[in-house]
Amino acid sequence: MTTPSDFAPVREGEQIDAQALAGYLRGKLEGVEQGLAVRQFPGGHSNLTYLLEAGGREYVLRRPPLGPVAPKAHDMAREFSVLGAVHPFFQQAPRVFLLCEDPAVIGAIFFVMERRRGLVLRREVPAEYADDPGFGSRVSEAFVDCLAALHAVDVNRVMLGKPAGFLERQVNGWAERFERAQTETLPQMDQLIRWLRERLPESPAPTLVHNDYKLDNIMLDASWAPTGQGRVEAVLDWEMATVGDPLVDLGCVMCYWPEAGDPPARRDALSAITTLPGWFTRAQLVERYARITGRDVSGLGYYEVFGIFKIAVVLQQIYFRYHRGQTRDERFRNFDERVRGLVEIAAGVAERTG
Repeated sequence: MTTPSDFAPVREGEQIDAQALAGYLRGKLEGVEQGLAVRQFPGGHSNLTYLLEAGGREYVLRRPPLGPVAPKAHDMAREFSVLGAVHPFFQQAPRVFLLCEDPAVIGAIFFVMERRRGLVLRREVPAEYADDPGFGSRVSEAFVDCLAALHAVDVNRVMLGKPAGFLERQVNGWAERFERAQTETLPQMDQLIRWLRERLPESPAPTLVHNDYKLDNIMLDASWAPTGQGRVEAVLDWEMATVGDPLVDLGCVMCYWPEAGDPPARRDALSAITTLPGWFTRAQLVERYARITGRDVSGLGYYEVFGIFKIAVVLQQIYFRYHRGQTRDERFRNFDERVRGLVEIAAGVAERTG
């Protein structure tokens, strides 16, 4: 988030009443007395994120998407409390300032947090790094090292969630979300849900779990240099974080880290950046994670299937809102096709896993 291209005028239909917001924030957030400007960060497919500029200061506002949302999804109050609990022990979690639980102010519950500055990688490598042969490997190392550090946080000091039965609750919860958002019959998805329920593994010792750890949810330090090691400045999107099975995070990483040769549905799940020469393969990520943490990753296949399944459900929820006319964002028009492709890929990984 270092250049003007990383934020933009607010999208049609997603405007915030800046006057009402300023009235609420006045006296609660430093700088608002001198005026408030609102712009939007265009990335992301669900929660809406805005840049607030007030008296020479910058903040980030997060609110749920427009229209009805799935129960327990997009819980801004929960994300606010998670960040408040995690930030003292994991500095890559941004500091939060205030939570507004009155939807009358801007039409939804929202919270305000600090703005971190740095590099978020989305669809392409920035031009200044395109000719750096070591860029991909350095980012890969920083990415997996940060995940290992997140999983090393003392969960007895964070106190989030109930780790007992975590994985079973996750599988059942995402299956129920899919059922509520279904727009067509998908027998292969029904088989996948049965497979996940019947093969639940025994979880390792619980850790802090981000639950959506992927490349475009980390921000690299703004001073990242071609000759330096670099570091992760921030980890973003904490709404699903809890305490539970750390391999759920690693399984998510496997799904969002495409390699050259992957089928299009998998390669396009997020970004094809990681298919470029010099980036770690999934096996290299897993090997480094296992070496740092000492954790047994031999059963990771199950978690990879679960991760792909979870992405499919997320995209189905987004498509459901588009299908019902609750959002007009044309980016979501073909998400039903992406869901079918991901279900097929998950089924293939399940078959290989056994």
